[in-house]
Amino acid sequence: MKIGLYGGTFNPPHRGHLAAARAAAATLELDRLIFIPAGTPPHKDLPAGSPTDVQRLEMTALLADQMLDPELVRVWDGEVRRPGKSYTVDTLRQASQQWPGAQLWLLMGADMFDTLQQWHKPEDILSLAGVCAFGRTSGDALALLQPQAERLRRDYGAQVVTMAIPGQELVDVSSTQLRALLARGEGAAYLPQAVYGYILRKKLYGTQAELDRLTMEQLRCVSYSMVKAKRLAHIRGVEEEGARLAARWGADPEEMRRAGILHDCTKYLGRQEHLEICRRYGMALDGLELGSEKLLHAKSGAALAKAVFGQSPAVVQAIQYHTTGRGDMTLEEKLLYLADYMEPTRDFPEVAQMRRLAYEDLDRAVLMGVELSIQEMRALGRQIHPNTLEAEQTLRKGLSL
Repeated sequence: MKIGLYGGTFNPPHRGHLAAARAAAATLELDRLIFIPAGTPPHKDLPAGSPTDVQRLEMTALLADQMLDPELVRVWDGEVRRPGKSYTVDTLRQASQQWPGAQLWLLMGADMFDTLQQWHKPEDILSLAGVCAFGRTSGDALALLQPQAERLRRDYGAQVVTMAIPGQELVDVSSTQLRALLARGEGAAYLPQAVYGYILRKKLYGTQAELDRLTMEQLRCVSYSMVKAKRLAHIRGVEEEGARLAARWGADPEEMRRAGILHDCTKYLGRQEHLEICRRYGMALDGLELGSEKLLHAKSGAALAKAVFGQSPAVVQAIQYHTTGRGDMTLEEKLLYLADYMEPTRDFPEVAQMRRLAYEDLDRAVLMGVELSIQEMRALGRQIHPNTLEAEQTLRKGLSL
């Protein structure tokens, strides 16, 4: 097994780290790529006011998740859990025990690469792992890395690979510069949206966003920081489909965008977390909801939309009923229900018919979705929520069916 170890303070992790990780994984043909947030760096202290170790781990996990390859990518807490200074040689020894027999590669930028011979026990480092060096800026071309690569090969017998990050993926910013930008309310473009959203949620690096007054883009980032990256295509699809349906049927497209952005924000919480949110914010639950995380996420998501994110009643109710529907649904509830059902990534036999019908006869399209849900639940032998049955009855009555 070939494993790449990418260490750093990740304070914060940014798009440059992501680009380097992707390029290294492809260049070395890695079987696994492991991000390792530093514990206590030996050469410098973390800046005052830095996030906690747990927060840096969580931000790095959000960055790693953007690679959409959980079989390849991991985040390892080996350094933050180890007391004392975080010497690379100790990390490599620990990694050798953790993954016996693996071929280890140490991934690093040009600035760290140029001083490698000055590190603690460089000869041991280079006997335990190969080194893959990459440049952060266009000035760090392969030719500039070669003298150091040749020196390490000559003096230590090191295995060294130098790598150019594709020009379109270069991110010319240091973590120090980025922290200063964030403190001024800038710098979001250098971060994956999920990482920036986490920073806003936790008010890190001097950010002061009020969660109930977020801009649309800030709301996206915060929502994305709460879910798995694999869910983002669906969330984006619901947002866009909801806005299109709103324009067709006379609802507010911006409100439908906000409903789409937040509708799955609690999707990956555990049952107890859902229950705690609903308890804290006074969201009533029935017996079926208490036993189903699929149903609970609509309720806990609606509770956060109202109490934390300050959304309107129309948005909150659309989120609350987007899974089950209900009798006498509001326009916004119908639109989010449909957008969730038929957004562009959805693929089931009836989806083309539903998409056409949604722009011709709204109630018939919603009824189609409700009836498909009822059929699916019966086929699975599951109890159907009373709200869904009431939605079917109300829609059929309104259509005189």
